[in-house]
Amino acid sequence: MGVLSALPIISVGNSCCCLWIISGGFVAAYLLQQGQEAPIAPGDGALTGLLAGVAGAFIYLVISVPIDLVLGPMEREMIRRLVENVSGAEGFRNYADRADLVAAPIRAAIGFIFMLFLGAIFSTIGGLIGAMVFRKTPPPVSFDVPPSL
Repeated sequence: MGVLSALPIISVGNSCCCLWIISGGFVAAYLLQQGQEAPIAPGDGALTGLLAGVAGAFIYLVISVPIDLVLGPMEREMIRRLVENVSGAEGFRNYADRADLVAAPIRAAIGFIFMLFLGAIFSTIGGLIGAMVFRKTPPPVSFDVPPSL
């Protein structure tokens, strides 16, 4: 969830109903069920999804900062060229120059908070759905009845 949400082009999948975030909770519930013989409760799936969402937000932060450091200069150059081609955009040019200095830390902090809250909500939903989909059927109960006399 965190890696797919941090990658530049692939992160567009989150615009489709938080696809990667819900999938993270869904996969977490699947892995929880595979590790247990008994069927998991929906609450267990929801809790697992919540933890996956919180972990995904931290992974997003760790992955997105280096990606932003690598792609940041290219983005700034694209904005600079865009501003140069637009006539009469002196105010926008000043804004772009100031925003360049503080954009990376603020963008990382806002992105982390955004992923933390949305990740917690939507991955919990994904974990709940995953718990219901991947729930194993309980083994049949057999009773040993002593023979009657």
